[in-house]
Amino acid sequence: MKLPGDDGRRSGSHSVFYMVLGVSAFVLVLLFTVMKDNHKEEKKREAAQEVVKQQETAAAPEIAEPEPEQKLRAEDLDFWDMYPVEDKNTEKTQTEKKDAEDSQDDGEQDGYADKVEEIVQEDPSTDGKHTLIKTSDGKEEWVLISPYLTKHTYNFKNLSESANLRKYTDNGKKISYVGVDISKHNGQVNFSSIKSAGVDYVMLRLGARGYSTGQISLDDNFVENMEAAVEAGLDIGVYFYSQAVSLEEVMQEVNFVIQNLEPYRAHITYPVAFDMENVPNDKARIDGLSRDDKTAIANAFLGGIQAAGYAPMIYGNKEWLIKNVDLAKLQDYDVWLSQEQDIPDYPYQFAMWQYTTTGVLNGVSGDASLNLCFVSYSDR
Repeated sequence: MKLPGDDGRRSGSHSVFYMVLGVSAFVLVLLFTVMKDNHKEEKKREAAQEVVKQQETAAAPEIAEPEPEQKLRAEDLDFWDMYPVEDKNTEKTQTEKKDAEDSQDDGEQDGYADKVEEIVQEDPSTDGKHTLIKTSDGKEEWVLISPYLTKHTYNFKNLSESANLRKYTDNGKKISYVGVDISKHNGQVNFSSIKSAGVDYVMLRLGARGYSTGQISLDDNFVENMEAAVEAGLDIGVYFYSQAVSLEEVMQEVNFVIQNLEPYRAHITYPVAFDMENVPNDKARIDGLSRDDKTAIANAFLGGIQAAGYAPMIYGNKEWLIKNVDLAKLQDYDVWLSQEQDIPDYPYQFAMWQYTTTGVLNGVSGDASLNLCFVSYSDR
């Protein structure tokens, strides 16, 4: 039996239930939406923070962490610790490294060999570009041969000697002339005897300037020697020993030579030579002259002699000619080389060669200074 009012209560209960259920569902949906949005915002904040962190890291300078303080231990004093102990795990690497080093060493050795070969090629004693100078104090120096000076073309295989007198031939024909230079130091000379011995010409000392006093004097035996040489029919040249230290002094010497040669002008068929040299074991007036000074003085003397109508010539040993004067400025004049050896190694052109100062010659008592001339001055 249905009681009055029952249907209404059931209907109201149902309405409330569904309403609560709907509200709950709405709240759940709303919470889910809010949580989802919050999660997205959190992700964005984390991403933004990561970007900022990366930027700060990139901008900030790297600060190396301080190394822990090294404390010296007793075993550190053993120097053998400096040598690394090879690890079996690195044996292959070490082998490869050694192979690479060996290869590099081979390359370095090849390079070293090339350098050695280059040094050998540049050896001044074998390169053909240098000549050896032995100085008066016993030193040796290799000097570069100038490419601008005329080289001599003598073939000294054609040189021969007989009775202490030398001769030079070309295609079997004698083209040289034997000479001797004479001064008061030779004493009395028998010029007829020296001519008979095979001498063709003489170089007489006309005079000299004192290397300490600076006084000019005529050789004590000049006039006697000149007249005897003329009488013997020898070709004659002269030389003057200079110690001039200025152009004024050298012109005094030139005038002195010309004046004393004037009576014998017709008999002077060989050169008038300029002789300036250092004084062994003593001080000389010219010691303070530079190379340029000596060259200028020599040039002035030779030019003055040439202007007077004589053949000028400069005398000197290898050291003097190469080291003490500038031959490039004296190329217009013939050279009288003094070099006492079997074959001269002076590289440049020379017309006369004094090959010994201790020769033996009939007609000269004591040592004779012997010369070989490659130019027939008497035929000029």
